[in-house]
Amino acid sequence: MYGKGRTRRPWSRERIETTVLRWLHVAGLASLVVVVGFPFYWMVLSSLKPLQEILLKPASLWPDPSRLRWDAYVEVLTEHGFIRYIVNSLYVALATAAIAVSLASIGAYAATRLTFQGKKAMSAGILAIYMLPAIVLVIPLYVLLSRLGLRDSLHVLIPVYLAQTLPVALYMLRSHFLSLPPSLEQAGMVDGCTRWGVIWRIVLPLSTPTLASAALYTFMIAWNEFLFAFMFLDTPEKFTLTRGVVQLAGSVHLSKQLVMAASVLVSVPVIILFLALERYLVRGLTAGAVKG
Repeated sequence: MYGKGRTRRPWSRERIETTVLRWLHVAGLASLVVVVGFPFYWMVLSSLKPLQEILLKPASLWPDPSRLRWDAYVEVLTEHGFIRYIVNSLYVALATAAIAVSLASIGAYAATRLTFQGKKAMSAGILAIYMLPAIVLVIPLYVLLSRLGLRDSLHVLIPVYLAQTLPVALYMLRSHFLSLPPSLEQAGMVDGCTRWGVIWRIVLPLSTPTLASAALYTFMIAWNEFLFAFMFLDTPEKFTLTRGVVQLAGSVHLSKQLVMAASVLVSVPVIILFLALERYLVRGLTAGAVKG
């Protein structure tokens, strides 16, 4: 007997397997959180700890909260030009996301609804450019932009980033448009809408989650990109955040505490944006996965 007149339920094979799988799931999630979260925790902690404590107790994971300071962030923003770098990164990332989503919406709709010569080749090759490693494009673009006198320009990063982000946005939106029933558009045309009216009033409103996820994804790519910014930008006033962090890290006379603070400034906006728009990203990435 068990408890007040209750018998212990025997552990069946199915119950044992379910319990084991549940614990393995929890252990896997905990391991993932530790592996992903610990570097970020260490980065934030190192940016807040005093320099003396970093030097004397570099392995300390639980510092005294009363000793944590924001001095490194103030110095990075006010004395090392990171406010300007943030503005530059926002300009490039927002412009890239807006142009990529606008062009991808038109291109993806044409690839799914219109009939034209080379449609199959276009659809099959949407991701071909994105599959090329970025390092392959660096040298030809460097030579071309240098000869045209456009290399040290913040604006030139936008078309370069579009070459990376536009194929992905096209692929995401094309998959979603394929899942939309054409009867909705035909009904709109019967009611007097033009092709542009159908796109603006029917297709785009129904595609809001996918548009948001494509914009978020292209924004994150442009915000975190380093290779092209490192190769094409020479003037410090034109640096993006990632380029500024590398320049700061290369200054041997500066404290690594400042580098950690600058790295947090790069990471936190994207993390906040991802958490705020996570549901749109998930819905957008899975749009078109199931048709019917």
